[in-house]
Amino acid sequence: MPNAEERLVDLRAAIAACRLCRDDPARGEGHRLPHEPRPVAVLSANARILIAGQAPGLRVHESGLPFNDASGDRLRQWLAVDRETFYDPSNFAIVPMGFCFPGYDRHGSDLPPRAECAPRWRHRVMNAMPQIELVLAVGHYAQRWHLGADCPESMTETVRDWRRYAARNSGTAVLPMPHPSWRNTGWLRKNPWFEAELLPFLRGRVEALIC
Repeated sequence: MPNAEERLVDLRAAIAACRLCRDDPARGEGHRLPHEPRPVAVLSANARILIAGQAPGLRVHESGLPFNDASGDRLRQWLAVDRETFYDPSNFAIVPMGFCFPGYDRHGSDLPPRAECAPRWRHRVMNAMPQIELVLAVGHYAQRWHLGADCPESMTETVRDWRRYAARNSGTAVLPMPHPSWRNTGWLRKNPWFEAELLPFLRGRVEALIC
């Protein structure tokens, strides 16, 4: 029987080869991904923490390294880990809701994760990593998928109720978090409880769960 790591080999290869958003866009021909897809995801047979983000930005698309940008710097500060620890797949699996950079809207902001990605891949990815004990649901798209009907419409309301999700008795614990983008700096100022209450809990769980 193949071990856990061997079982991920085919799934990683299938994700890397995925061109669904270019070849069969969910919203029709006019909504093809406007550039060559480059799926970015770090699957792990050992990590007990999954970082479930939104979708890669342009810098991550170009480098192929998740959270290789200013948002990643802030996220690592929240986690209280350095780059070496962060990018060690025995510590963290990093699997966004959309694997490819979705492009920009007319205002120059990143578009939402592609609609094709989660329906095709999310259940397969989660089933392939049964050892995950904590999901860091970064942003509302990840929160809606991982919390399901239990997810409020407001990201702020969802994150504010983090204790309930992190301590629920069934299923994998989920810790909802805002995206670490600079665009959320104002949100962080308006919600000081995030740094005062949630981050100490997060850092304690990270310290307990990473190798």
